[in-house]
Amino acid sequence: MKKIFTFVMAMMVMAFSMGAKDMDSLLPVRGFAIEAPSVRDVDLFVRFIEEDLAQARVNLLILRVDWNYAYQSHPELQDEHPLTQADVDKLVAACQKNGIRLVPQINLLGHQSWAKETYALLKNYPEFDETPSIRTEEHYSKWPNEYGLYCKSYCPLHPDVHRVVFDVVDEICEAFHSDAFHAGMDEVFYIGMDECPRCKGKDRSELFAGEVNAIRSHLADKGRQLMIWGDRLLDGRTTGLGEWEASYNDTWRAVDMISKDVLICDWHYERADLSAVYFAMKGLPVVSCGYRDPEISIQQVMDMMKFRAQAPDEMKDHLCGYVHTIWSSAGRFLRSYYGMGGNRPGAPRPPRQDGSVEAAKAVLTYFRELAD
Repeated sequence: MKKIFTFVMAMMVMAFSMGAKDMDSLLPVRGFAIEAPSVRDVDLFVRFIEEDLAQARVNLLILRVDWNYAYQSHPELQDEHPLTQADVDKLVAACQKNGIRLVPQINLLGHQSWAKETYALLKNYPEFDETPSIRTEEHYSKWPNEYGLYCKSYCPLHPDVHRVVFDVVDEICEAFHSDAFHAGMDEVFYIGMDECPRCKGKDRSELFAGEVNAIRSHLADKGRQLMIWGDRLLDGRTTGLGEWEASYNDTWRAVDMISKDVLICDWHYERADLSAVYFAMKGLPVVSCGYRDPEISIQQVMDMMKFRAQAPDEMKDHLCGYVHTIWSSAGRFLRSYYGMGGNRPGAPRPPRQDGSVEAAKAVLTYFRELAD
């Protein structure tokens, strides 16, 4: 921890040396992205908003809701013990009180399964499955595997898929009183597959861009902004970023086909890669995203401030800020963050010791110091 503190302080010196005085000018977006809490953890999450996010001047909170909400439009899609509107109202009130823009997320297109579990959309509407012949419960044991299976996707060209998807998107945005929506769309490995009668032989970049633009247009009609992860818009081979943080399946050309008001969340967790500038040069608004390494995460924040300080006005407006991500459950993260849990029977497990708590604390500390 001492090493992390020393590093953060060094970065602070660099920040002040830039001569920036206004935090909103230096880093307009200061965000946090995490899974929405379970019902039992709502009050603990409100504490986190009040005591930590607000104090760190975080102004954007992205909550991965997926099917953890009591949907009225499609109750068949909701989890077993979903958040109610009363639960959501507590989160909304805490964010509104502290000037935090609250944005819900549902993973669209990709991430329709995980490991051996197929999620609610394809479980209830198997006709939407891009690869129905591949059954997660039978074929997923490890990665890589002979089926190339990581997560399933829905078919973006199925004539009925948007009727269902847009119903729940509208409902969750209204429930969260949100002027934006995060559609995920990361790590899409299954797109334009030969077994799909609608997508077979079609250009995968056009398929991906078509789905982004369809979601974006639906949101724009209601005055809302679309946010997505940026990995499918990067050429994994040319950049050397690989098939996880970038694309090997030719979706990357979609970067020139999507609407220029889609906010790109450019995530890199192993290095402080500089692809945010690439997105800005394409005319897209972008935020950098870190995760479990404190030094890399702080470096990403510093790089974004440096980009903004050195960029011409036309590009500066596209370089929007930084969003820190957490990929354990909200409850597990918060219990570790606050030093809760323990060995008592039934106590929830803390998250893996992967650096995510330390990195989150380092970023929030950095934000607080920057604001003072």
